[in-house]
Amino acid sequence: MLYAILCYNSEEAIGAWSKDHHDETMARLYAVNDKLAQQGRLGPVARLLPTTAATTLRKGREELVIDGPFAETKEQLLGFYVIDCATLEAALDTAKELAKANPGTGSYEIRPVAEFHPSQLPDEKKPVA
Repeated sequence: MLYAILCYNSEEAIGAWSKDHHDETMARLYAVNDKLAQQGRLGPVARLLPTTAATTLRKGREELVIDGPFAETKEQLLGFYVIDCATLEAALDTAKELAKANPGTGSYEIRPVAEFHPSQLPDEKKPVA
């Protein structure tokens, strides 16, 4: 089963890292990535740009496009991993490895991923282009 590991932390805290601290942390994270890749369990990984680069589409009676993030939070979604694990426990073990590679504050949200392939839908249910 695929699991998404969503990586949250304070952008302010991450932005305050020295170049050496950043490079050391990234080297530890790359080691985890390499291990997962060698095991054939690593899917897409992305590091998101800061929320100051974000645009939000707010749903409601009328759609509203807003520059920047909309939610007021102390932690922001900074990136994610998609990994292949046999069990939730295995996904949690991987999240613990990532946490150990990136010590300090923050959190990792682990969610099962349901794959969606519009091309596999019956014709009557395919989206109209």
